Amino acid sequence: MPRVWLVERDVDSRNLVTMTYATPDGERAFTRQAALDSLARRDGPTAAVDVEEDRLETVGDPETAARYAEEAERVAERHDPEDSL
Repeated sequence: MPRVWLVERDVDSRNLVTMTYATPDGERAFTRQAALDSLARRDGPTAAVDVEEDRLETVGDPETAARYAEEAERVAERHDPEDSL
């Protein structure tokens, strides 16, 4: 199972949090959503998660992939996978 790192987090007007995790090369990503309230009751999203290969999607835009790769590297250098962010 590939390990992916948190590279982006957005909160919408309904307090729904969209978290994007990407592979270290930024080429593939996994997105999950959760209610802000449910994240507040837990420790929040972790720095990394392991996901099934078939749940990863290709990042088509080269600029986005490069940005994801930079952020994945930064998060991996500064945090253990189970750290809450």
